Amino acid sequence: MRNISDKKRIVIKLGTSTLAHSTGKLNIRRMTNLVRVISDLHNSGKEIIMVSSGAVGLGTGKLGLSKKPVDTKLKQAVAAVGQCELMHVYDDMFEKYSVTVAQILLTKTIINNPSHCENFKNTIETLVSMGVIPIVNENDSISIDELELEIGENDSLSALVAGLSGADLLLILSDIDCLYSNDPRKNPDAEPISIVEEITPAIEKSAGGAGSGLGTGGMSTKIHAAKIATDAGIDMVIMNGKNPELLYDLFEDKEIGTIFVAKKLQENLSTKNKN
Repeated sequence: MRNISDKKRIVIKLGTSTLAHSTGKLNIRRMTNLVRVISDLHNSGKEIIMVSSGAVGLGTGKLGLSKKPVDTKLKQAVAAVGQCELMHVYDDMFEKYSVTVAQILLTKTIINNPSHCENFKNTIETLVSMGVIPIVNENDSISIDELELEIGENDSLSALVAGLSGADLLLILSDIDCLYSNDPRKNPDAEPISIVEEITPAIEKSAGGAGSGLGTGGMSTKIHAAKIATDAGIDMVIMNGKNPELLYDLFEDKEIGTIFVAKKLQENLSTKNKN
């Protein structure tokens, strides 16, 4: 029932825990492998749009700070430094595979403005048609929603981007293999859940808190992203970004991570079952 191999336009959300070490500095080996695999998927005909966290984490490491700052003004400054570093690294790494990338920075003001949303859609369509991989991030040096509220906005942002860009699949790479019945870091008896056909209160309850100290998201923000994506008719997959090679398995329809089934697909399945 997965049919991931059929998906053409994919939004890939990369979390800070996937891109950086616990020090906040770049995980060069993992990021190199990620870029290589994503470039290969792109070359195979997949239309890739990335939503990348990591600006604050990389800025923290770049500036030699021992931990992510608490003060909002300092966070914004760190984000500005980190965003520059992040795009420099992406541009350099993707260039080795003759893949061009572009940066798009969003805020809630843009997303909530219909005319701005239309401009965003047009930009995405044009870039994708030119074979460019857009890399989207929240404009943390201007917008303080994520910085102050710590709501893991890039998870929700990736779902909104998936909806606005007409994606077939939202793929969230995190530091956890899949959704579990309980928090596996606290409960060794937690069972993996491979398919979620409906986001029930029990599913929401199974979500724990934030993971990496450098990131802002946890499983609860990913469940929220899944609600946005599936309501928009988009399947969503959560998987561990530690081993980028598993992306090949995912797109060969092997059981990797957890898939949240889109609402339209759920309705079709229910109709078939009734018949």
